[in-house]
Amino acid sequence: MRPLAVSLGDPAGVGPEVIAAAWRAGRGGDLPVFFVCGGAAIFAALDCPTVPIGDPAEAAVAFASGIPTMAGPEGVYHPGQPDPAGAGQALASLADAVGHAVAGRAAGVVTGPVSKSLIAAHDPGFIGQTEFCADACAAPRENAVMLLAGPSLKVVPLTVHCALADVPRLITRDLILCRTRIAARALSDDFGIAAPRIAITGLNPHAGEDGRMGREEIEVIAPAIAVLRAEGIDTTGPHPADTLFAPHIRPTYDLAIAMYHDQALAPLKALDFDSGVNITMGLPIVRTSPDHGTAFGIAGKGVASANAMIAAIRAAGEIAARRANLG
Repeated sequence: MRPLAVSLGDPAGVGPEVIAAAWRAGRGGDLPVFFVCGGAAIFAALDCPTVPIGDPAEAAVAFASGIPTMAGPEGVYHPGQPDPAGAGQALASLADAVGHAVAGRAAGVVTGPVSKSLIAAHDPGFIGQTEFCADACAAPRENAVMLLAGPSLKVVPLTVHCALADVPRLITRDLILCRTRIAARALSDDFGIAAPRIAITGLNPHAGEDGRMGREEIEVIAPAIAVLRAEGIDTTGPHPADTLFAPHIRPTYDLAIAMYHDQALAPLKALDFDSGVNITMGLPIVRTSPDHGTAFGIAGKGVASANAMIAAIRAAGEIAARRANLG
């Protein structure tokens, strides 16, 4: 299998150190081979060996000796001290890594955590890495569906980075249909689940309680679920979000679709904070990321867990292998 491309993330955050820890954990064959775009000087500051490569195909041989590193953006390592130069380095590394995946030189891309606000100073149109990947693939942004996956739970936020006050107007039947169809296909193709079971939450407390606390469930969510069921997608709901994630209910579905960011991510992070993976569904390339941020406050202190980065690299490799088998 072709190697995975990994972007550095913001060099002032924990990205470089968890990438280095992932390489140390995986160089014995426990992880897919990967290479990093830029950052050789930063890995040197972390006392992590690197091997310069000129082509991703060289990564497999180099991987046992050091992190295979493509020539790319470099900078000074100042953990916990984010600055515009570091954000520019993060953006350049992201562009290089995604470019290798789009061109077919890498089996997929694993993105290190970045600061969206700092990158926006370089690129005012930058919304997030998910949207960046969609644009690089010339795919509609609405097709790039964020899946958060951990050992205990898989969940999709229907709306993502928006104000809570905007959520009700953003929830539409078409959005539910689009994202659920993409999720069902990805569960089958990328995760090998032959007959995916998808549970969809309500927006309001108690799923609206028959319209007494809002009518979104009656007028938007339930009609969308009826369409999905008519198409043969095993979809249930709208479920009250406060009970859907209980231990005895989680085994009854493969994926939960929640109406907004915190409704989805709060249970995922409570259950699988150190092993959660952000997976972008609906794109022609494989893209994963650890489900945590830059963590500037602990960067360089030797306390950051690499579990989520390791899980993201492993997930990217598994999805890439399944897609290759599908032909």
